[in-house]
Amino acid sequence: MISKKKTTTGSKKSAKKSKPLAKKAAKVGDTKRPSIRVLIADDHSVVREGLVSLITRKTDMTVIGEAANGREAAELWRQHHPDVTLLDLRMPELDGVGAIKEIRSGDEKARIIVLTTFDGDEDIYRAIQAGAKGYLLKDAPREALMDDCIRRVHAGETCVPVHLAAKLAQRVSGETLSDREIDVLKLMAQGKSNKEIGSALFISEGTVKSHVKAIFAKMNVISRTEAVANATRRGLIQL
Repeated sequence: MISKKKTTTGSKKSAKKSKPLAKKAAKVGDTKRPSIRVLIADDHSVVREGLVSLITRKTDMTVIGEAANGREAAELWRQHHPDVTLLDLRMPELDGVGAIKEIRSGDEKARIIVLTTFDGDEDIYRAIQAGAKGYLLKDAPREALMDDCIRRVHAGETCVPVHLAAKLAQRVSGETLSDREIDVLKLMAQGKSNKEIGSALFISEGTVKSHVKAIFAKMNVISRTEAVANATRRGLIQL
């Protein structure tokens, strides 16, 4: 009789010891990878809705906010501190570059991807210089956005497609226009004469002519029309 009781007690103890191990194993198996929290900023509601639809299909991504302009994007970033921000380049109130600078003034580690239709070398250069970690065009395949860009930038990498990186390299290695030359270009785009440009910038007409000559040489153009068209395409000025 005594031996039977001992045997039963021993089996109960061993059973009790095995239960916690089973629970721990279940917890480890149930562990889920945290979602990548994404903020979307674009002034077109159709674009925002499309991006939300794409992102929410991914089990490891979630949209935590939508902004219709750069100012709102910066405010939402401060509120939510997203893991990755998708940002349009041209938006009202505050453009993409301005929004990048404002966001990164609060956190230099902010991970921002510019998603735009503009592929000018100056557009790319200004965005990357401001601190964007990725630059992608809106007509890129969705796999390039979802799998390549968002996940790579979230992992601390950069994402600039080869053809855009080539434009960036050309911009960095080429001759750059001075701030004054950009000012002259903007007024040229408005159809101002050299005399009118001089009056607007408080410089002589002769100085304006020198700036125009330098602009033509640096941009490898022969007319004002060509200079304005080239500058607009590259993102040096906005009409």
